[in-house]
Amino acid sequence: MTIEDRLVRLIETGGPIPLSTYMQIALHDPQDGYYAARPGIGRDFTTAPETSQVFGELIGLWLVHEWKAMGAPETFQLVEIGPGRGQLMADALRVALAVGGDLFADAAELVFVEPSPVLKEALGRMFSPLSPKFAATLAQVPAGPALIVANEYLDCLPARQFRRAEGGWRECVVGLSEGGRLAFGLAADEPRPPQAAALSGEVVEVQTGLDLLVADLVSRAAPVRALFIDYGPDDRAPGDTLRAYREGRQVGPLEAPGVSDLTVDVDFGRLARLAQAAGLDVAGPSPQGMFLLGLGAQARLNQLVAANPDDAEAVFTAARKLIDPADMGARFKAVCLSSPGLARPAGF
Repeated sequence: MTIEDRLVRLIETGGPIPLSTYMQIALHDPQDGYYAARPGIGRDFTTAPETSQVFGELIGLWLVHEWKAMGAPETFQLVEIGPGRGQLMADALRVALAVGGDLFADAAELVFVEPSPVLKEALGRMFSPLSPKFAATLAQVPAGPALIVANEYLDCLPARQFRRAEGGWRECVVGLSEGGRLAFGLAADEPRPPQAAALSGEVVEVQTGLDLLVADLVSRAAPVRALFIDYGPDDRAPGDTLRAYREGRQVGPLEAPGVSDLTVDVDFGRLARLAQAAGLDVAGPSPQGMFLLGLGAQARLNQLVAANPDDAEAVFTAARKLIDPADMGARFKAVCLSSPGLARPAGF
């Protein structure tokens, strides 16, 4: 039975489901969800680490700098949430181990927050010399000082969607058409939106998973610093941004549940407000291009071009995508959430 069959049966039994429930099942079902059964990096979508090695290398420098800023603890959890095929961490560790030396290498305990059996097996082989640990959620990461990195993770957190209708707000749901196919609709009753949601415009999306993420960070007693990079606005709540990708092509969000990647824009303003209200220090959100330039992207790009003259144009073009405001440089944002009292993080 496919995920679509299961969703149809669920709706037939209990009625239409919220969009967030649809996303949770389609993306994160432990057996047949997209990330469990069909991780599509490089096929359905491409991330910054897959675009240019400069991205991961600069993150490696950032990790060493922040480890020292935390007092260079003898042991700390080096955590990546949603590592995909491991390209970011591979590039980051290549630089971090060279710059931080044996002290950093001995202190870092590598942990991947990754529930996918397919990806866990591949990552275990790729990073076997470092004996990585795996956790299904951030809450399962061992206690202790932690540096956390997550690139394009927040956008896959399920979102509730609200639409203005008949003078009020209705929650977007997934039901069935007359032909028995999945179809969008609106809940009959007026919902009680999350308190932090600033409802404006005609459509607004709210990722309640951001609340849980902040709670997980706050619950860690030891010093923690978490860097999140993703796409979305920082000055307003996202509108109707739900979309799906399959084989590098945008498709309908209900067209192939479990087989296509689903994504929404991240409300960075709301994330920052939640973190501040919970007592965390917040740096950013800042445009990705400015963040990377602040870490030395131009200098690293010059080094790579000089070392690879035959591939200089390709190296330059790939790195430019990360920084150029017309490409990923402005649409993607970086935000750092930290335990109180730490120095301001590099790049902000």
